[in-house]
Amino acid sequence: MAKTKTAYFCQNCGAQFPKWSGQCNSCKEWNTLAEELLQKPDTRDWKSSEAPARSSKPVRLGEIPTDREMRLSSGDPELDRVLGGGLVPGSLTLIGGEPGIGKSTLMLQMALKVALRTLYVSGEESQRQIAMRAQRIRPDADSCYILTETNTNRIFKQITALEPELVIVDSIQTLHSDYLEAGAGSVSQIRECTAELIKFAKESHTPVILIGHITKEGSIAGPKILEHMVDTVLQFEGDRNHLFRIVRALKNRFGNTSELGIYEMKGDGLHGVVNPSEILISRSGESLSGTAVAATVEGLRPLLIEIQALVSTAVYGTPQRSATGFPAKRLNMLLAVLEKRAGFKLAAKDVFLNITGGIQVDDPAIDLAVLAAILSSNADIPVPKGVCFAGEIGLAGEIRPVPRIDQRVGEASKLGFETIYVSANAKISLKTPGIDVRKVAKVEELVRALFD
Repeated sequence: MAKTKTAYFCQNCGAQFPKWSGQCNSCKEWNTLAEELLQKPDTRDWKSSEAPARSSKPVRLGEIPTDREMRLSSGDPELDRVLGGGLVPGSLTLIGGEPGIGKSTLMLQMALKVALRTLYVSGEESQRQIAMRAQRIRPDADSCYILTETNTNRIFKQITALEPELVIVDSIQTLHSDYLEAGAGSVSQIRECTAELIKFAKESHTPVILIGHITKEGSIAGPKILEHMVDTVLQFEGDRNHLFRIVRALKNRFGNTSELGIYEMKGDGLHGVVNPSEILISRSGESLSGTAVAATVEGLRPLLIEIQALVSTAVYGTPQRSATGFPAKRLNMLLAVLEKRAGFKLAAKDVFLNITGGIQVDDPAIDLAVLAAILSSNADIPVPKGVCFAGEIGLAGEIRPVPRIDQRVGEASKLGFETIYVSANAKISLKTPGIDVRKVAKVEELVRALFD
């Protein structure tokens, strides 16, 4: 009998080694090498295992057509926005997210809405389970084809017979190829199955969407090379205890990665939020201390979000610093600026910060609103109604300008805000009626303007 050939693959980056070692020499991670069987010597194609390999020829750059690529609408305006205008024929898209966040629901409702012949391949659920969910999402839809299979050879046989215009795979970690002896979900299987799907997508000009699992660290499970192989990587994030979900583009070869889509989870599936600012801001008539509104920009979309802060005397010796939806290190930096530059003694007080709606915001422009909320809670004085903020705080206590200030001011005016505080160096080119733009240069000026 022929000797079985094995190799060691890094479960983090996918690098291959002839023998085991404690540390991967490629990504420097420890204890990530696992033994797997090597690929059988066999030439194959996604259509037939006996098809000969095609040879490509070099083409002069000027002879390559550069027409704008055709886009296929997914039937979901929010998803089309994140993809850069829709699905590109022959593209491979990978979407990942927490378990139970709604990845399968989003892809199934897209399969039911899109005006394309769609094949939904599931390796995790039975046909009956998928049909029950489809009945709940859209009872009158029956145009989608469901296939429960994990073997890529049998999947491609069904694809050849059906000739779908869109293929959705749920999930890539459940697929396995007969050309490898490794188990499903291993580095070699994920890489091989993805390579077969890429070859199918490029040769047939059929868009393929893959659903991927994520690890406990929050990254997409499998080798990092998986994200390099696909054309687009989408991250589906949000708290399962909140209504809102956000789809971000981490990589997009056919568009920018600054867009995002916002969804609201309901009983009949995920619904796109047209104007999220109206939902993320509470409209209670009572003025409460520790609350401020920030004008932020997510992608190309301006948003107004509500920030809540609570400052209280520390019960224990070490004060607590807790932030939800906001970087904890940046919160500590802002508290240090308040103490050093503005003279507020917060070292012996607990500070809790929360961004409502369960969304994550990394925009430095919300610094000014964070300070306003903290100062409001510390003094127990509400921020005046109709006031919002847009500015970045520097280590010297100065308020720095932020980009796209005109869009922020326009969004605040559209939602009925009367005053917005911005940096003294902000360059506003458009005059927005109905809103007073007040410029402040330092943190001390903001304190005097709000609480004196």
